[in-house]
Amino acid sequence: MAHAPLTLPPEVRSRLKRLRLRTRSDLGSGGFGMHPSRNKGAGLEFAQYRAYEPGDEPRRIDWKLFARSDRFFVREAEEESPVAVWLLIDGSASMAQADRARPDYSRLDAAQLLALCTAELALMQGDRFGWIGLREAGLMVADPRGGRAQIDRLQLDFARLAAEGGFPDAATLAPLWERIGPHDLVLFLSDCFDERGIALIERLAKAGREVLCVQLLTVEERDFPFEGGYRFREQESGAALIGDGKALREAYLARFAAARAALDERLDAAGIRHVTAFLDAPVDAPLHVFFGRGVPPA
Repeated sequence: MAHAPLTLPPEVRSRLKRLRLRTRSDLGSGGFGMHPSRNKGAGLEFAQYRAYEPGDEPRRIDWKLFARSDRFFVREAEEESPVAVWLLIDGSASMAQADRARPDYSRLDAAQLLALCTAELALMQGDRFGWIGLREAGLMVADPRGGRAQIDRLQLDFARLAAEGGFPDAATLAPLWERIGPHDLVLFLSDCFDERGIALIERLAKAGREVLCVQLLTVEERDFPFEGGYRFREQESGAALIGDGKALREAYLARFAAARAALDERLDAAGIRHVTAFLDAPVDAPLHVFFGRGVPPA
């Protein structure tokens, strides 16, 4: 079922202007944005004409303009950016989890809004971005491009992306390896509960891709505010646990903290920058950690 188009609150859009998409290599190169400024060359998007110079390729001469002016001019274009941003969105059933206080705002909603924030930031800088919806039924893929039309396509795709099924298996993920280039930046948005998801980004990092990971968690997972009898059900397997919330709280919080610490250690070992985002935090908070001064908005 399609959902309404995503919209960014004005205050979020305003805060994005403080940020600059950067890779690790850019931080040491003196460049800005995802990479140094766009170069003029033999790319795909027309930029301007200039006078022919010795060494220019004859195929770049505009012969129609020569016929009118009797002078040689070369068509310059803006080269394709050497770096692209890939937004990897976990579309498994557990991403449908929401808090009782806000049942209309799930982990998937937060992931999609954060992806839209990143796409808008890339658009501001003239960078390319694409996305992959990670679904058990098949990947939803859009290769990196720039421009407002790419934002419109993202909106249409995300309206059709539902949280259902399990995390895709290795065969379903196979096309991903042919698309994500060696200089691409990958943003993984997930609850990070599935081993296949963590193995995926570890493999990407090992292959030299720069990977950022945002673990999206509910407020109730953080605070476990349950009192009385509850039936807790795992959304993907259907496994259920019946128990008293108050009696379970201490053990749950200890085990959950240990699981998060183990994940942090694993991502650190893989060289993957990561942050945890809870559903009551500003949706753009992770981007301020990755691309700002490291301080999330209040």
